[in-house]
Amino acid sequence: MKRNSLSSFSISLWLLFTAVMPQAVESAKGKYAHMLFNELFEDYSNALRPVEDTDKVLNVTLQITLSQIKDMDERNQILSAYLWIRQSWYDAYLKWDKEKYDGLDSIRIPSNLVWRPDIVLYNKADDDFSEPVNTNVVLRYDGKITWDAPAITKSSCVVDVSYFPFDSQQCNLTFGSWTYNGNQVDIINSLDSGDLSDFVEDVEWEIHGMPAVKNVITYGCCSEPYPDVTFTLILKRKSSFYIFNLLLPCILISFLAPLGFYLPADSGEKVSLGVTVLLALTVFQLMVAEIMPPSENVPLIGKYYIATMTMITASTALTIIIMNLHHCGSEAKPVPQWARVVILDYMSKIFFVYDVGENCRSPKREKEEERKLEGDDGCQRRHKELRSHLSNRNDDCHLKEKLNGNLNKSYGVHGENVRETVNCCSCYKMLIKNIDYIANCIRDHKANRAKGIEWKKVAKVMDRFFMWIFFIMVFFMSVLIIGKAA
Repeated sequence: MKRNSLSSFSISLWLLFTAVMPQAVESAKGKYAHMLFNELFEDYSNALRPVEDTDKVLNVTLQITLSQIKDMDERNQILSAYLWIRQSWYDAYLKWDKEKYDGLDSIRIPSNLVWRPDIVLYNKADDDFSEPVNTNVVLRYDGKITWDAPAITKSSCVVDVSYFPFDSQQCNLTFGSWTYNGNQVDIINSLDSGDLSDFVEDVEWEIHGMPAVKNVITYGCCSEPYPDVTFTLILKRKSSFYIFNLLLPCILISFLAPLGFYLPADSGEKVSLGVTVLLALTVFQLMVAEIMPPSENVPLIGKYYIATMTMITASTALTIIIMNLHHCGSEAKPVPQWARVVILDYMSKIFFVYDVGENCRSPKREKEEERKLEGDDGCQRRHKELRSHLSNRNDDCHLKEKLNGNLNKSYGVHGENVRETVNCCSCYKMLIKNIDYIANCIRDHKANRAKGIEWKKVAKVMDRFFMWIFFIMVFFMSVLIIGKAA
């Protein structure tokens, strides 16, 4: 019984020791940390450079981690980015022997208690000149201080939109000391580029690198060198959004514009179609102008819009001229001989242009036209037969007049038959005159109508010619903009 009680007592004692030991260690650590803090900062000043020799250079290691691109304002040429800025340096007055403090090798204290380098973003484009975020610094026993501070920076960036929306941009982030020269504080970049391991993918931009370069510049105001580290952010725009919302509608509208030449001239919608397309492109042009900065570099899509609008303006002007040719009518001059040969004979065959309305005929309409032509030929045939009959009757009248004249001379007879014969002959003569007049009017009307049809065919051939010309122009313009983007 005694042995069992002793063993249980020892086990409980061991459990109590293991439970209390970590807390005792932690309390010991905290005790030594307070003691260390009081001893380190008893006579410490954060106003002066922490170097034992004032002629000695203090090296500050700089590392930038890009977390997120918040915004790229092309119009104001400002890049907003979320960065993690890590700075590390050695403080000659904040060292201790860790063995005296129970192996305590590092402590975390507010950053405003220690000296900090005044490293700022040179090309800052923000109105807010507030102090950096007052985060803690990690202080090691050998005097090394590491300060990690998040920052949302707004930097100026020269934006080249010549190839928008297929453009790439290079934005610089230049960090350097504001008051210390290179003989006092030297900046060293810890890596050859910015850290992109924690970058949050952006919806508009792709990151193709962030190389870092150290520069030593001597300004005109001072003879001392001033070092800085410049991080170049290489951005590539994701163009899918702009292709589907700005470029593709423009291409479709551009291919719609030449179809105005195919529209029949009698529809009255040729000019209104061109004006509507021009207004639609003007709206897209205004949308692009609101995004882009007011610079001399016209973006690629803006050049495409301007070229397309110029082409549509020219097509509308040509449409008005061709409509005037179409509505020349019978009072116009005849088609010139060169136009008859070049346009009506050759170009009409090349562009498969038939007579006006011929390509729209159905087989039934063709049969009806043939019947009409046959009817017209029958009418003309009957007119000829009637005229020949009347001429025969007229000859008979002349023969009867001669016979009656001989009878009258020989026998002296005056009767009713002679009067009836004379009246009948005069009626036939009047009828022949009226028929000749009507035939001449119909002949003149057909000649004038044929003249108007020729001018309409000339206008139709010119419509087809310019339609294919503008289709080719739109195609090559679209290929050119895609080729430049590639």
